[in-house]
Amino acid sequence: MSEAPAARHAVSADPVRDDTVALLLKPPRPRAGWRLLPARVGAMCAVELQKLRHDRTELYTRAVQPALWLLIFGQTFTRIRAIPTGGIPYVDYLAPGIIAQSAMFIAIFYGIQIIWERDAGILNKLLVTPTPRSALITGKAFAAGVKSLVQAVVVLLIAALLGVALTWNPLKLLAVAAIVVLGSAFFSCLSMTIAGIVLSRDRLMGFGQAITMPLFFGSNALYPVSVMPGWLQAVSKANPLSYEVDALRGLLLGTPHHLVADFAVLLVAAALGVTAASALLGRLAR
Repeated sequence: MSEAPAARHAVSADPVRDDTVALLLKPPRPRAGWRLLPARVGAMCAVELQKLRHDRTELYTRAVQPALWLLIFGQTFTRIRAIPTGGIPYVDYLAPGIIAQSAMFIAIFYGIQIIWERDAGILNKLLVTPTPRSALITGKAFAAGVKSLVQAVVVLLIAALLGVALTWNPLKLLAVAAIVVLGSAFFSCLSMTIAGIVLSRDRLMGFGQAITMPLFFGSNALYPVSVMPGWLQAVSKANPLSYEVDALRGLLLGTPHHLVADFAVLLVAAALGVTAASALLGRLAR
């Protein structure tokens, strides 16, 4: 008896594309760094927002210090009128400076998190992925910016409750958000750069505490540059916080400002910060 004919293999009605076969034979090329950058930034920002959503304790506790600055320092110096502010109440003049200060205080200790990630083994796992180090640092820097932005909203609400005459123009508020994120990105990169040098949380805490007050008092957050001694004016001109405060004050209060120059300085500072932190990331992981 003759054997039954062998059944034919099922053939798909869809034609096989050449590029599909090529993908089976050769894996796709990894995406370039500029393509990974938006995804990394978005992922890091989402992580920070998830942290704030699950635990709001840090948000509440960090609101205490700016509230005290505005309630005590701002209200007192408004009464004594010891600092020239161009005819606006001192508490109004102070509010943009406190927004910048609050954002800086969050970002300047951001390097502690990356040291913790190194100790937990997370950093080494991130470094073996195809993600460029610059994309990783940029993602973390802008995540710090999102965290600082939430804090800035809290300070704005406190200032509004105190009767500070702030603008509520949506375009200006978007520019305020961009300035806060850029400033925070620079200070977080500064913190991660220091982390790559000192390599331990205790040393980073010491350096962070040592530079926050000089950065704050060496800026125009509390008083105009014109009332500073000459040497402090030179420090203020080299301090990125001064440019952040100048931009925030101009946008929120309508005072004279140099918005384009302020934005350019913060953008360049953030780019240099990303470059420095990326270069030291490998040293931190070793």
